Amino acid sequence: MNWDVDQTTGGRVTVRDVLIDAERRLATADIPSPNVDAAEIIAFALGVRRNRMILQDLVTPEQRVRVEQLMTKRLSRVPLQHLLGTAAFRHIELQVGPGVFIPRPETELVVEAGIRELRELAAPARIAVDLCAGSGAVALSIGVEVENSRVYAVEVDDEAVRWTRRNLAAQETALTAARSRVDVVQDDAVLVADAGHRLARLAGQVAVIVSNPPYIPARMVPREPEVRDYEPKVALFAGEDGLDVVRGVLRTAAILLKPGGMVVIEHADVQGADAGLAGVAGLAQSLVADEELSLLANLPIGQIIWREVVDRKDFNGLPRFTIARRAS
Repeated sequence: MNWDVDQTTGGRVTVRDVLIDAERRLATADIPSPNVDAAEIIAFALGVRRNRMILQDLVTPEQRVRVEQLMTKRLSRVPLQHLLGTAAFRHIELQVGPGVFIPRPETELVVEAGIRELRELAAPARIAVDLCAGSGAVALSIGVEVENSRVYAVEVDDEAVRWTRRNLAAQETALTAARSRVDVVQDDAVLVADAGHRLARLAGQVAVIVSNPPYIPARMVPREPEVRDYEPKVALFAGEDGLDVVRGVLRTAAILLKPGGMVVIEHADVQGADAGLAGVAGLAQSLVADEELSLLANLPIGQIIWREVVDRKDFNGLPRFTIARRAS
């Protein structure tokens, strides 16, 4: 589109004109969801919410420059959420940017499983842990949606923790209204329950553990440029088979959960029940208490740790997360 002269509006440029042009350019560049991205970019440049845009309004030269700056970055595959500085997740809006993993819609179902479990419990028992917390999407959603809950958000990476704390501060009012508390714990999800670490005192007391850990094999290159080039590597990769952190999460969960407590772990669609020992469900079913876990989790040596292991699908019908209960 020629910004100087628009024959359909007598030389004027409206929001509709800019929107159509942006959609076309994003679609030509094979950007996913070009319609949504175009609308979000233009609304952000205009300083209004997407549902408040009036398509017949005129766009000032300054606003057109701002749209073009944002479009240039999006066309180079900078994530939309980095441009906006926020990402919507369930009932909250999170601040995101370089250094923290952008929460995905698929994880909303993972959190839902944990929320439903907690709501069935009496208030004093509503203790949850979010392992590999990142932006805090999981922990904060639990705290806001489950009244009288106590949630611990565990994250090891310095940059990610800064985003976790920033989002916690932004959600304090909502947490107070829910009479909930979220504590940020900077520690390794694999070690946080061990002696001398922050959550060791909670051994055998936690009702629900939810985790969206890194699960991409080290040699695999993500297809999407937004993931490959902009997401923090520490949030993506986990050893040769992608399950190193998952193994640690299952161990930590075995220590922290009370008997019958639930663990919910997100995974790649190729790491479901059909993957056997190369999947999360298979790993959980095969885990038995060794001498160390026997002491830490108060289980007999050789006992199977996880029961009622099931795998669940996402919005697209793909295997996405595993649920299991800690044995007595």
